Amino acid sequence: MTLGTLYMVPVTLGDDNLSYVIPAEVMTLVQGLEYFVVENEKSARRFLGSVKTNKPVRELNFQLLNEHSTEKDLPALIAPLLAGHNVGMLSEAGCPGIADPGALLAALAHKKNIRVSPLVGPSSILLGLMASGFNGQQFTFLGYLPSDKAARVAKLKALEKQSQGANETQIFIETPYRNQHMLEDILASCSANTKLCIARNVSLETELVISKTIAEWKKSELPDLHKQPTVFLLLA
Repeated sequence: MTLGTLYMVPVTLGDDNLSYVIPAEVMTLVQGLEYFVVENEKSARRFLGSVKTNKPVRELNFQLLNEHSTEKDLPALIAPLLAGHNVGMLSEAGCPGIADPGALLAALAHKKNIRVSPLVGPSSILLGLMASGFNGQQFTFLGYLPSDKAARVAKLKALEKQSQGANETQIFIETPYRNQHMLEDILASCSANTKLCIARNVSLETELVISKTIAEWKKSELPDLHKQPTVFLLLA
């Protein structure tokens, strides 16, 4: 039997920019899918409703893959692909497999010789790097830094040292309600000449991407980052 294809489907980073960030060819492909593995069913249904799938959203098949999923859940998720159905993977992070659990399913698909196809769409991490003016030849994405303040400050200092030694852009994110605390810790912990880029609400109408040295940031009015998706980039 022919195996299905696992499509890594990008979603919008907000509710108001579908045609701006998702190519028409991608939407056409997604419209024809009937099986989906999603991180959050409610938001996935909302996104697919805006895409206007060929079948009513209520008739589509959804399975969950999130932070609570374990390896024992994966066989059920891969079953439709083994049965020949194409499956769309939807993340809460824009692009599946980057800073979300979608990589687990992609890894299993490779082991089963199932084709994994990444579709074009927005990644706030790469878009932030593109606009930052920082080193795009050498960079590291760290995901989330420690939530404990002392551990977070220690990590920031280590990242700054790594960036300076390797001329490497350090990229990380934070839970949106802790963004302001992250910004305060960066300004208090990093050297005056270190560059910080803040990329907030990338691809949305409220997009803000600003790069300055720590010294310049300290003299500026700080942006409101509370509960707004933000990517932080450091270059020492």
